[in-house]
This record gives sequence, structure tokens and C-alpha cells, in this order.
Amino acid sequence: MPSRTCDETKQLEADKNQRPLSAAVERHSRQFTRRKANVPAARRFVAEVLTRWDHVQRLGDIRLCVSELVTNALLHAPVADGLILVRLELHSSHVLLDVEDGGDGTPAPRPAQEADDHGRGLLLVAALADAWGVTARHGPGKGVWATFRHSTSDGQPTPAPTPRATNALAP
Repeated sequence: MPSRTCDETKQLEADKNQRPLSAAVERHSRQFTRRKANVPAARRFVAEVLTRWDHVQRLGDIRLCVSELVTNALLHAPVADGLILVRLELHSSHVLLDVEDGGDGTPAPRPAQEADDHGRGLLLVAALADAWGVTARHGPGKGVWATFRHSTSDGQPTPAPTPRATNALAP
């Protein structure tokens, strides 16, 4: 499980929201309709993009997180919206995963009962990602994002980006 300090989390959150100082090197996004069959399609999309970018160090973590976030969008976003946007951005220090839907709520992890077969998605995202959060969209809806820092050649995470102001809604 990745460990992170409060300062590192704030720095990663700030980097996600302040594009001019840390512009993405690569971006790719795809819209999915609200269908259960699109959860595995979103995982395939993530695997294809990260493989194309030759950046598969955290592929397992990112695939699991996109699965959880798309599932949450399917379960909790209004049916009228109909679409879920999955975006990946490759930055010099990290990969950003962003899942947007038409729902207005602010997702937050909640403790699940031992017998529950659901309710652990955001706990998994929080455990696997180096930082995560929720941002409002222009218009209805929200984006739930997670960042995954790259490792250096010695296996250590890259240094966190320079801190900047953020407009992210804290988880």
C-alpha cells in the first residue's frame, strides 16, 4: 500500500488542478455509456493507453481504480446523464485518472460491514492511489480523480510536484 504524507497528497492534488505549471505530456479520454459491460471496457481502455505510452508500472492499480470509479458512476449517477468520461493524463511525475459523470453528490469512503458485498470502492482507491479527490464540473456532475506517481529506476517514487493552490474538494 503506498504511503504518503499530507504534504505529498496536497502537492499531487494541486498539480492535478493547476495545469499551466505541470502540463500533461499525453492525454487520452473515452466516453462510455452507462452499461455494466463498460466496466471491463474501461479497464481495457486504461490498459491499451498505458501500454501505448509504455507506462505500465502501476497498470494493475490504475485498472482496479478505474473499475471501482466507473462502477460508482454507474450505481450513483443519474440515468438521464447517460455518459461516463474516463480520462488519462501522463505527467512527468505521475499518471492522472479522472472519471466524470453527471451525478452531483460528493463521494466519500465509508466503512463497510464485514458481510457487505459492496461499499469498498473508494477505500480501495484511497489505498492504491497516491492521492485522490473530487472536482466539480462546469455544469452538472463531478469528476473523481486519482494520481499514481511514477517510480524511478531504483523503484522509489518520483518526488512530488511543487505545491500550488487547489480547487479540489477534499475526500
